[in-house]
Amino acid sequence: MNFNEYQAISKKTAVYPDIGNNLIYVVLGLCGEVGEVAEKVKKNIRDHGGVFDAQRKGELVKEVGDVLWYISQIAAELGVPLEDVVQANIEKLESRKQRNTLHGGGDNR
Repeated sequence: MNFNEYQAISKKTAVYPDIGNNLIYVVLGLCGEVGEVAEKVKKNIRDHGGVFDAQRKGELVKEVGDVLWYISQIAAELGVPLEDVVQANIEKLESRKQRNTLHGGGDNR
């Protein structure tokens, strides 16, 4: 499956007010899911010394999938194919690597 196929399939499961014109809803959803990922990692550090067994890894993978769903819906709300987002990110990272600016801060390095 490619990213655009994922976006098309995942969009069929989108249920929220004013789909297609509600960027803030999916951005807030993404924030919540990222928080869930962080919480699982934090509790794993506290309770299991940071070691992920198969069950905990599977739970974390599900949460990462939810993050991907929201990212896909953000792109859809913007009218952008998810593959375009992925490609632009790779191009940005490759440019930073070539210019030796992977380290440091700022969006436009």
